[in-house]
Formats: sequence, C-alpha cells, structure tokens
Amino acid sequence: MMNLKHKRCTLNDIAELSGVSKTTVSMVLNGRADEFRIKAETRQKILSIAQQHHYRANIYAKALQAQRTNTIGLVIPDFSNFGFAQTSKILERLCRNNGLQLIISCSDEQPQQEAKAIENLLERQIDLLITTPTQQSKRCYPHLDTLPSLQLDRVIKDADHVPYVITDDQSAVAEMVSGMIEKHQLSEFHYLGGLLQLTPSEARLQGFKCGLQQAGLPLQADWIHHRDYRAESGYIMMQQLLQHAGRLPQAIFVASYGLLVGVLRFLNEHQLLNQLSSRQLHLATFDDYELLNCLPFNINSIRQNHEQIANQLFASILNLLDKKPSENKIIPAELCWRDQ
Repeated sequence: MMNLKHKRCTLNDIAELSGVSKTTVSMVLNGRADEFRIKAETRQKILSIAQQHHYRANIYAKALQAQRTNTIGLVIPDFSNFGFAQTSKILERLCRNNGLQLIISCSDEQPQQEAKAIENLLERQIDLLITTPTQQSKRCYPHLDTLPSLQLDRVIKDADHVPYVITDDQSAVAEMVSGMIEKHQLSEFHYLGGLLQLTPSEARLQGFKCGLQQAGLPLQADWIHHRDYRAESGYIMMQQLLQHAGRLPQAIFVASYGLLVGVLRFLNEHQLLNQLSSRQLHLATFDDYELLNCLPFNINSIRQNHEQIANQLFASILNLLDKKPSENKIIPAELCWRDQ
C-alpha cells in the first residue's frame, strides 16, 4: 500500500490507489463522471481515496487549463490609512464570497516599492490589477496595455483607457468650506495639503478654492500650504503657519486625517486645544474617523463611502473579467457637520 503520510496526494497517487487511469480520476474530481459514464462504484472509490488522503487540486494547473486564476491584485499606498483599509476589507469579502481571491500589497507611496509590488503580483498570474498609482504617467505602468486594470482613488492622466473609481473630493470640500465661511462669518481660511501631483490632492485644493469663491472670500496666496500626507508634515505646517502669522488663523482645512493628527499634536503640545473648544479656531478635515465623535471639541469632516466604492470596484472587476466595458465612477462623499 502506498504511503502518502509525508507527501502531497496527486492525481497519479489516486489513480494508482484506485486502479484506474489518471484521466478517469480527473473526470471524477472535476464533476464530469456522468458526462463520461463512469460507474458509480468507481466514482465512490475515487472520491473516498481523495478524501482519505486530503487531496487538494493544484490551483496553478487548473488555472493553466482554464486560462484564469480567479486572483485579483490590489496595490494601496498605506495599510494604516483607514479609508484604504475599509475599502480593501469590503472588497476582499466580496471577492471571497464570489470565488475570487484578493491579494493586497502596499506601495508605501514609493514608486520603486510600487513597481516591485506590481511585479510580484504579475508573477502570480493575476487576472486583474487594481492600483492607487503613485506616478502620473502610463509609461511607468506597462501592465496597463496587457492586463485588465482598475484605478482606485487616483487617476493616471494619460491612461484614459483604464477605468477608475474615485470620490468626488472637489464638490465635498467646496461645500464644506463655503458652509463654514457662511456659518462663522470667516475672513480667513488656511489649507494644509500634501503631494500636490496626485489627482485627489488637486481635486481637494480646487474644491477649497471653489468654496472660498462660492462664499465670496478672496483667496490669499499665503493661505495654501503643502508637504506630504504624513502626520509629521501636519505638525510642521502648523508650526510654520503659527510662526509666520504670530497667531492661529480663524479656520483650517486639513486635506487628510494623517495631517490632522499632526495638527492636533502641535496644538496639544503648545496648549492651544482650548482654541478649538472656544471656537476661536475652526477645523475641518478630509476623511472621517469615529474618534472625531468622541473629542471635547468639534472638527467637521468629509466621509468617503467605502461600501459604495468597494461595491463599484467589484462590479467593474466582474465586467472586465467577462471582457465587458467598465465605466468610470465618481462616488459622492458625505459631510459630517459637528459645529452646528
């Protein structure tokens, strides 16, 4: 009797143990026994042996036969970013529940790391790749011409043929800024943003400018500040803003929750959080976390609809896998007013 205790059971092993051909074994395990009129006795014997020896199909062999791996790749810029984490979690569940495997990797906002992550996923013979691109030229992404692809949150401007799913950042920021100006009769409003070359950064800044215009508040050049999206950059921009003006401004819009963390750390270290409590400083941020509901002062925020984003991504995945066209989708965001 063959000893399979310390080795993986194969089709050849089952064929030898059951006394039939490898082809017969394959037909039974692939549910085609009736089609090829394989006797019930033989079928049962093969299935029993397969179960006894914990047979598992070779997914790569099956993929080669089907010309599809049912594997989707996703490269996001930051695992710790709540928005990307939420979208990834929902999308992974949708894929898993529908027979697809989602493999998630991270670029850390570094083009070289992103290129390596994409290369590793392509080596796994994925069927489709979703990226949140760190660069703005399709020349940096040669896979776009050979593999079905989607863009999440960001758009490569010269890759018109690659569908995307993004949030309507500009409209949400404009409504938030104009609403705060009108409510609090503001005469100044500062903007702290990051990585201006990225399309969401451009959209949020444009939304800020539109909000000022809608409220009739002329933009001053020194109201706009940019670095990257790290918390440390929020701290530094806040420090520079205070040093330049010699005081806190009336209002600040922060383009990401990561920057907000740095701003709050600066205010806390310099005993300035009371300015928020007394509403001498008005603060708003893009991105929303439950923690904002628990603070002793009010910070307005813009919440992305991660459920809808993930569902739309999944619908686009199914379309592209079936070789159907997929349209670009711009998902509305929700304004969370806390200073009412």
